[in-house]
Amino acid sequence: MEFIFDTQLLIEGKNLSEDSINDYITQNIAGDCLLVLGDDDTVKIHFHTNTPWEVLAYCATLGDIYDIVVENMARQAQGLKG
Repeated sequence: MEFIFDTQLLIEGKNLSEDSINDYITQNIAGDCLLVLGDDDTVKIHFHTNTPWEVLAYCATLGDIYDIVVENMARQAQGLKG
């Protein structure tokens, strides 16, 4: 497993762009399985990465972040709490 943290959150802001967010994360933060879904006011992020704090820091610049979940998939694969 190359990227161990499943990182999910919601962003509430103004004039949010799914395409801009997707492009920034893809170009600046290593990971895979990126999903960016929503509208101008609320966007859901799902991303597998080894640096979830970078995702959180970037998203916090776009608006209020909430419903943050960071799970360790390597631990989950071993039957442990993620």
